[in-house]
Amino acid sequence: MLTRKALQSLLLLAVALAGIPMATAGTLADCRALPADSERLACYDALAAAAVAPLAESAEPPAAPAPVPAEPSALAKAWELDEGERGHILRIRPYKPIYLLPYFHARRPNRQPDSPAPGHASPAIADLSADEAKLQISFKSKLAEDVFGSNGDLWFGYTQSSRWQVYNGGLSRPFRETDHEPEAMLVWRTDYRLLGWRGRLLSAGLNHQSNGRSLPLSRSWNRVMFAAAFERDDWTLTLRPWWRIREDDDRDDNPDIANYLGRADLHLLRRWGGQQFSVLLRHSLRSGANSHGAVQLDYAFPIAGDLRGHLQWFSGYGESLIDYNHRSTYYGIGVSLVEW
Repeated sequence: MLTRKALQSLLLLAVALAGIPMATAGTLADCRALPADSERLACYDALAAAAVAPLAESAEPPAAPAPVPAEPSALAKAWELDEGERGHILRIRPYKPIYLLPYFHARRPNRQPDSPAPGHASPAIADLSADEAKLQISFKSKLAEDVFGSNGDLWFGYTQSSRWQVYNGGLSRPFRETDHEPEAMLVWRTDYRLLGWRGRLLSAGLNHQSNGRSLPLSRSWNRVMFAAAFERDDWTLTLRPWWRIREDDDRDDNPDIANYLGRADLHLLRRWGGQQFSVLLRHSLRSGANSHGAVQLDYAFPIAGDLRGHLQWFSGYGESLIDYNHRSTYYGIGVSLVEW
């Protein structure tokens, strides 16, 4: 317990540190001269409060915590829509999923591909296996930024997907089909609300898709493609209509391809945790005999690091270019390194 002399010494030190004028310090003697203990303690308390007040007034208020920056959305990262994401010219970036499906099964393999174009029907029935492997690689890069004033970025993208008859030793395990898809896109940043969704971008571009094969298995087409992409929470929605660029009849490998591979598609993606689930719907936008379409479901889940398990299911027309007018159901199991 502090003695009276020790308490007085502490009060004197507080007065000195606080810079109280000497006239105020002289009141310690006045406090000691008071006859009653209660009066002396009240005097000392008042003197201590006067010494601490200047220190409290000079103290700065605690700084407010710095705001935590908002995590950019998946669309903002993928297409460099936000200010903090921009400025990366000619940097290779992921585009569509990159995966390997060692097991890819077709319920009805297309053993005799054909097209109504002259000379495009396979003369023999191929001894194809219903089980094969499927792999896809895809990337994109920004070529130029703000092409139209303060908006409009020019992108180049490339996607390649292959079907490999790896289990078919009788045919020397060939690659049955490899489709190449280069494209150039102008992407405009947007920010508007539509039915609860936030519109983030609009795009227009040229798309070429071909399998690079000779007759009778050559398949190809060129399109002018448009897109609008939206997001809401963990959901992403992309609508892509397109118009096929017509070719001369003697050069057209597949004159009816738009009635099978469609004129528009809709892609809905949900992310939660490290998992992704997507639905792709495609249709010819025609009725009657020309009404054809397809649906594809993909599910990816974490395994280790960036490696994910990948499940795929497809039903309809045009799983690949050689099968553009062939209807079947496919399902695959494998792994992916990059998702949407």
